[in-house]
Amino acid sequence: MNKENLNNAKNTKNDEFYTLLTDIEKELSHYKDMFVGKTIYCNCDNPAKSNFVKWFYMRFNILHLKRIVATAYNLDGYGYCWDSDFATVDTKSIDISKEIEKDVRKLNGNGDFRSDECIKLLNQADIVVTNPPFSLFREYVAQLMEHNKKFVIIGSLNAITYKEIFALIKQDKIWLGYGFKAGNAYFSIPTKDKEYASGVFDVQTGLVKFRNCAWFTNLDIFKRHENIILYKYYHPDEYPKYDNYDAINVDKVADIPCDYDGVMGVPITFLDKYNTEQFEIIKFRKGNDDKDLSYNGKTPYFRILIRKKTK
Repeated sequence: MNKENLNNAKNTKNDEFYTLLTDIEKELSHYKDMFVGKTIYCNCDNPAKSNFVKWFYMRFNILHLKRIVATAYNLDGYGYCWDSDFATVDTKSIDISKEIEKDVRKLNGNGDFRSDECIKLLNQADIVVTNPPFSLFREYVAQLMEHNKKFVIIGSLNAITYKEIFALIKQDKIWLGYGFKAGNAYFSIPTKDKEYASGVFDVQTGLVKFRNCAWFTNLDIFKRHENIILYKYYHPDEYPKYDNYDAINVDKVADIPCDYDGVMGVPITFLDKYNTEQFEIIKFRKGNDDKDLSYNGKTPYFRILIRKKTK
């Protein structure tokens, strides 16, 4: 599924994509200590169907959560809200979805995360955790930054190529989480009658596969302090210089030379292992002539220009 189709799918009225509980557990298990005692807001989540809400609900007492709030957008009318401040939280319930559903209330508006009603709830939250609309990712992240919110959210890996998102990464205000296996995420859908490209929808499991998905966060996880182990040595024949920037090209993150202190162009997958204590980001994609980086007349896929930090 290409980016355009994915964006359209995320915006279509009858297309709802629910993150798997197993994927949520794999990622959020790394943040548990940071959730303790906090107010969690899931502002793009159907309360009774969202596995994000279910994950926090089941751990309400374990994490000593102060509050959980979930709001959902409704194109045709009033949005929906579930708030643990106005609900009975029974973590031993046999059917948690039904337990949540009985306390779901209607909002005054349609539940758009940009509405004044939802922004008011946002301002009451400590951490936002959700899978927002991919096509609104720039605007969604901008709102989180404007309101100085901590977050763990899902987005397309391609979002790191957006100038607004890359600027935040370069400024060390946002980074990648632990991620999906091989970048592939699987989402459940309520309707199975839509047409998808080959290999996207699995009839047997009922899951839709999205490639190049990532978790984005600004919570200080352990991963971002781990150094990349460098073992290769620089040799001019293996690392050509760019025609339009004084830097060498590195095709794989694993091939970053350990003995080169100049500027290097690396694939965007570098950000998955980026440690600000080990490297600094110089710029993205463009050479001195403001054209895409190239060497020997070739233009590699998006490169990030980095340099090792000296101790």
